[in-house]
Amino acid sequence: MRLRIGAAIAAIASVTLSLSACSNLGGLDLNKVGEEGKTTWVKLALNQTETHPSYIALDHLSERFEERTDGRWKIDIYPNEQLGSQQEVLQFVKSGAIEMAIVSGTQLENLNKDFQVLNMPTTFSSVEHQMDVIRQPEIVGEVFSSLEESDNISVIGGFTQGSRNVYTSFGIVKTPADLAGKKIRVQESEMHIRMIELMGGSATPMSYGEVYTAIQSGVLDGAENNEVSYSTQRHMEVAPYFSYTNHLIGLDYMIMRHDLRQAMTDEDRAIFDEEWEKAMVEHTELWDKETKEAIAEAEATGATFDEVDREAFIEALTPIKDEFLTTDFQKQLFDAIRAADTSDAGGKK
Repeated sequence: MRLRIGAAIAAIASVTLSLSACSNLGGLDLNKVGEEGKTTWVKLALNQTETHPSYIALDHLSERFEERTDGRWKIDIYPNEQLGSQQEVLQFVKSGAIEMAIVSGTQLENLNKDFQVLNMPTTFSSVEHQMDVIRQPEIVGEVFSSLEESDNISVIGGFTQGSRNVYTSFGIVKTPADLAGKKIRVQESEMHIRMIELMGGSATPMSYGEVYTAIQSGVLDGAENNEVSYSTQRHMEVAPYFSYTNHLIGLDYMIMRHDLRQAMTDEDRAIFDEEWEKAMVEHTELWDKETKEAIAEAEATGATFDEVDREAFIEALTPIKDEFLTTDFQKQLFDAIRAADTSDAGGKK
């Protein structure tokens, strides 16, 4: 870990020096950001590749923001964890070493457990429900602003990770009873382990890169993830039965240094917010397109995609709310999110 952090710090130092030479800023002077005749370079960390919907939407955001501010602002995106892991870049944003990052919900849970509500099974019933809620400050405003004073982090919004579902090697899953005794891979999260247990399976935390061979060898009976990951990782070759449990809609967050956001003029902040809204729309459209392509590719190899008894899984997961929502605020936030759902809860998207 020390070697990785050291390497990341060295990378940031190198990036900062090069950007300083280009912009003559010598690092961000918050009293001069967005000045006429100068370019304020903003570093944005991302753990995805250049072909991922997140990178594409952010790249277009950068282009539009630069154009609308006449070159006074430029967002430089560093994909593929060039500036460090999500855990590392979160600390770098806090310290001001970098200005922006895309991080998963589990990272923000480490700073404030209230974010756990937005990463909990049954919170969102669809991507549409999720993306609608995160645009409503009357629902998420308090939790999104909760890190500004304590950690110098503003949460701007989010990109969907899509719906997570179960896929298996042994056959179609219709009800939690079909998962009884089956070893299902999960992320290393106490809540997600409990999630699979409540769904009837035997939760098996494991590195993502080991899943294919583990299913192939029989160490695992299946896993849970979205369609894009299912296809790109070729998991359909060893687990051809994909069941729409739709148990979790994941979320990545856009975070920014709070002091930088405060230093922006009202006009520049408004422009950024407008372009960020367009980025969220574009990302969701790209995600939907890529999901459909992933399904088609998997079906071409013989994989099947099947509906489940949604009510049975919803009922099975009901106890997770009482187990993991421990404060009045968390319970009220959960209830407000559920009340905002106008979609068909029985749909897979």
